[in-house]
Amino acid sequence: MVKNELSSMHDFTGKLLQPSTRPVVLEYLTWRRAVRAAAAAGEAPPALPEIGPISINLDLTTACNYACDHCIDWEALNISVKHEEEELRASIVELKRRGLQSVILLGGGEPTLYPGFGDFVRFLKGLDLQVAVVTNGSRNEAITEVADCFTKGDWVRLSLDSAEDETFQAMHHPKGRGIHLDEICERAGEIKKKNAEVSLGYSFVITWNGSEREAGASVVENLGEMAAAAKRAKDAGFDYISFKPFLTRAEDGAEVMNPSQAQREHEQLVADIRAGVDAAMQWNDDNFRVVESINLRVFLDGSWENYRRQPGVCHMQALRQVLSPLGVYNCPAHRGVHKARIGDKGSWANAEAMSGTADILNQFDASVECAEVTCLYHSVNHFLEGIVSAEGSLDVLLPEANQELDTFL
Repeated sequence: MVKNELSSMHDFTGKLLQPSTRPVVLEYLTWRRAVRAAAAAGEAPPALPEIGPISINLDLTTACNYACDHCIDWEALNISVKHEEEELRASIVELKRRGLQSVILLGGGEPTLYPGFGDFVRFLKGLDLQVAVVTNGSRNEAITEVADCFTKGDWVRLSLDSAEDETFQAMHHPKGRGIHLDEICERAGEIKKKNAEVSLGYSFVITWNGSEREAGASVVENLGEMAAAAKRAKDAGFDYISFKPFLTRAEDGAEVMNPSQAQREHEQLVADIRAGVDAAMQWNDDNFRVVESINLRVFLDGSWENYRRQPGVCHMQALRQVLSPLGVYNCPAHRGVHKARIGDKGSWANAEAMSGTADILNQFDASVECAEVTCLYHSVNHFLEGIVSAEGSLDVLLPEANQELDTFL
């Protein structure tokens, strides 16, 4: 059995040290030091240089044909706000000019429902961007149609969260006929047949009895199906299955982990999930991976509350952002939250988001605003904070990694 080490998809520090990404990070850190020096001298801060995020989450639409009981973006689904196609494309072109390297298509809605989804994917690939798609699997044919344009490092991940169709139906409530787990997995295989370079993932959000999306909105337990889901994924030709814990929203809108909702004792919940991961690992080998998210790993090893201790400045706000029909936001964990809003949906098209980024970096105290968030970017944020605070040359403090990872953040 292959040991399930931290997946490269979660090595955010390593991704920032690559030759392709390091120049943007270096320019950001140089500016961040200058801001602190100006503050110490009682001077006005320098303007943010002409950089933008390296990676974005792009919510193409709020439309969704599912009604998942565990959906974290429930309140933002199927509302009237939409992107303007010309404005959206102008935003991406400007972001590319500023250093954008990857786009993850996902968000409050189902991306394949966006009118012209295929054309937009080809537009992104025409800009030489890495592209990933998170989909509910109901329209895999739309992804198969553009699979030919994907390149090495691009990926597609299906949010399936189950091993049996009965559980799938109870959790996702798909709207329309013929949306069943067997058919979804079969059609997913067509994506790989069209282009073997696409990495195909099976996403499994672990839920447990007692957990709620919001008060009174309980979710279906699925943790007993983890091993069977891994086998299904492997048999269907997926490259990996990714396990992550259920998250809910705090009163301030942040995505948080709340295991206290469980109807079993915390120690028993951890033991049950650990057993599920261990059972799934029997299918892990050189051709199929069982992946634990950072949130799940720290939940199981008991360090998850330590990941709530953030530095005052979340540096990742400058390097990874969310662009949705609702606006531009500083983090996936604060999608749609007013205090995390950088600008309106078209603000990158005319560079207004640059001033919004500078403002939020100086005003958003992550040690307070993210105090309940078990942050995926905890380690990389503390790494960057250490470099900003240290004395010495940034060229020395920020080593260039001799490795080839994707640029998705």
